[in-house]
Amino acid sequence: MTEKEILVHVKGLKMHFPINQGIIIQRQVGAIKAVDGLNFFIRRGETLGLVGESGCGKSTTGRSMLQLYRPTAGEVWFEGDDLAKMKGEQLRRTRRKMQMIFQDPYASLNPRMTVGNIIGEPLEVHNIARGKERKDRVQELLQVVGLNPYFINRYPHEFSGGQRQRIGVARALAVNPSFIVCDEPISALDVSIQAQIINLLEELQGQFGLTYLFIAHDLSVVRHISDRVAVMYLGKIVELTTRDELYHNPLHPYSKALLSAVPIPDPVVEEKRQRIILTGDVPSPANPPKGCNFCTRCPEVMDICRDQEPDFIENENEHWIACWRVNPPSQ
Repeated sequence: MTEKEILVHVKGLKMHFPINQGIIIQRQVGAIKAVDGLNFFIRRGETLGLVGESGCGKSTTGRSMLQLYRPTAGEVWFEGDDLAKMKGEQLRRTRRKMQMIFQDPYASLNPRMTVGNIIGEPLEVHNIARGKERKDRVQELLQVVGLNPYFINRYPHEFSGGQRQRIGVARALAVNPSFIVCDEPISALDVSIQAQIINLLEELQGQFGLTYLFIAHDLSVVRHISDRVAVMYLGKIVELTTRDELYHNPLHPYSKALLSAVPIPDPVVEEKRQRIILTGDVPSPANPPKGCNFCTRCPEVMDICRDQEPDFIENENEHWIACWRVNPPSQ
């Protein structure tokens, strides 16, 4: 694999939010370790799915990669440049190539702006098009995402949730990006509409050669759209491999537990399957456990898990995993 194949390379990414104490004189007494040392890459034209339960740091990872949150530490290499070191005009120019589709189609669109202004704003910000050229481009984008181009003067409240998310997709496409972070773009939509948005994203990827980081809860959706999948728990990636390998041969105990919760539409198979029920609560990211983050809930925990943090190691065929049981310390 050459560097040219990789579009985004994340190295040691950390995003810690300070916990302050005091009213007049504030001092930091701790930190929320939302993202705590991630290492992964995304190839050009592929979709990397990022899954995990609520609060594990998925959305923070996406926002840190785009520099919406400035990372506490680490590097985010995009087309040969480290975004974490960029500032000012250089970062603004690079932002043309990176966009985001937000989770809530109701909150992410300004209710006081028309659809034409919402989609056209990035075109003006980056000096791409103005006047009639801008209007033509907006109408073209509306057609691309499956909306009537004559809706240009309507406001967000006149659209359904699925239509609003299509507007969000059109806004992301406006500046011809090469990388899009899809932050749970279908979780707020009806099931029937979810399939339409997923199909739209796949069509656009083929049409424009897009690269996605697809963040989601629904493992069935991730299996459908992703080329590779990263499983995240409490600020760390515990397993990363190809879609088929993860679903047929999960190695990390947390991945096994997640996949055991996915219903299978075959009563015979479903009856024979054994559910893995995790006990206890997710530890606080302000005070993660010593050793492996998953050791407090892991059904296969060993003594070393409570004492030493496992390394994120490539096991075989690009199957990366952080688990002492899979990669014993003697190896």
